[in-house]
Amino acid sequence: MDLAKELDVYLRARFTLIQIVSHEEERAVQDLRTLCEDSGRTLIAWDVADHFRKLAGDGPEPQPAKDPLSALEAIEKIDGECVILLLDFHQCWSGQPVVTRKLRNLAQSLKYTRKSIIIISPSAKIPDELKDDIVVLDLPPPGHEELSEILAHLEKTPGVTVALGDGVRERMVSLALGLSESQARRVFSKAIVTGGVLDETDLEIIAKEKQQIIRESGALEYYTAAETINDVGGLELLKDWLIRRQLAFSEDAQAYGLQAPKGIALIGIPGTGKSLTAKMVASLWHLPLIRMDIGAMFGSLVGESEQNARTALQLAEAVAPCVLWIDEMEKALSTGDGDSGTSMRVFGTLLSWMQDKKKPVFIVATANDITRLPPELLRRGRFDEIFFLDLPNTTERRAIFDVHLRKRGRDPANFDLARLAASAGGYVGAEIEQAVVDAMYLAFSDETSPGREFTDDDICAALEHLVPMSRSQRERIDFLRTWVEDGRAATASLPESDAVADKAPALQITPLPRADGPDQ
Repeated sequence: MDLAKELDVYLRARFTLIQIVSHEEERAVQDLRTLCEDSGRTLIAWDVADHFRKLAGDGPEPQPAKDPLSALEAIEKIDGECVILLLDFHQCWSGQPVVTRKLRNLAQSLKYTRKSIIIISPSAKIPDELKDDIVVLDLPPPGHEELSEILAHLEKTPGVTVALGDGVRERMVSLALGLSESQARRVFSKAIVTGGVLDETDLEIIAKEKQQIIRESGALEYYTAAETINDVGGLELLKDWLIRRQLAFSEDAQAYGLQAPKGIALIGIPGTGKSLTAKMVASLWHLPLIRMDIGAMFGSLVGESEQNARTALQLAEAVAPCVLWIDEMEKALSTGDGDSGTSMRVFGTLLSWMQDKKKPVFIVATANDITRLPPELLRRGRFDEIFFLDLPNTTERRAIFDVHLRKRGRDPANFDLARLAASAGGYVGAEIEQAVVDAMYLAFSDETSPGREFTDDDICAALEHLVPMSRSQRERIDFLRTWVEDGRAATASLPESDAVADKAPALQITPLPRADGPDQ
């Protein structure tokens, strides 16, 4: 049910006090104006700057009122059926107990009339006294149809040359999903005036503008994922799982009866490729990648953090289908009592959304320390699968060396990958990459032959100077492996019999185990 239909139901049910939370005031007012015109209701708006003004209908004019209390008193005296729209009224009740009390009295007395009060504000914070009397609604960002209408309107601007095929136009509208109406209009307008022609080259302009707009929202960041499945060494079972679901968001999959996958949790020590996997998923499935910074959601005002969380999740749904990357979630979602329960309320908002979301948002959540995560987060139903990323085995280390040598323009055939893989036993992917970089510095700055090509010996020497996490965090690795052995996660890698050469051997378990306990 869209906002206009929902409001119509509430107004016919004689709900007397409704709050619409949105930064898009102009769009919300226009929706209300259309609703009132279609239903024959009178719409009257009031704000501290322009006071009362009639927006729709031919009902009676209210008495003049310049302050909030006088405005509420005037509303009480209006005869007939009408909707009164209060703009930015959240500023008027802040620290004003008389205004709050009067509004509460009105909410109760208007039940016996055909008048309703609607408040539009960017903040969901309301006085405790009004929580039982007010209904709070969110205005979602414009959908595909609305954005398509905005673009079509701009295309009719005199002097605009349009060279868009149906496929390109569809991509352009889809790229703008998640933006507000005014933001989308500005982005489309910029694309039109840049070069004087609206064509396929403007897709990049819209993508960059969208990245900047989403970044300004604070809690979300839009990524352009360039990492392919070939950029991730090893993790064959995880890759196979993802490849099998590559077409899960297609119309054919829906027609077949498949539901869109919910997401995966990636558990492991730092440097094992969790963040790289999140980027790879978006590139493999050709979906937008949105990174959520949960720490950025927390605000200083009461209720601000929860509202930031709802806004971020609403924006992620508007961009759907997409991949939502929640990185190192334990840092923000660890249980604790030092913030008066704010983190747990944000956590509860996220949990409820993960369980009930209807839009195709695929979650990739990463964590290094599972001991700081509430157990209900990892139970069945939140994620389709939980993968454990162990230390890479011999085969995976060869693949990782291959990836990073090619990444730096070297032919892996010129290196002894078997020797390098054996020397790097117990090292994670990030440490192997750093060893390759350090080897390049060693060769480039060689006193006897500056700028020479680096060799296997340079890489092995660099490895010897690194202290691997398998040594510095052995206790954590042992704990994670015990946790996996209990059947709480699936291994992301294929077992390998020759992994005995590892300093910390790769875990040998049956692929994709799963426990069925309620909080596993």
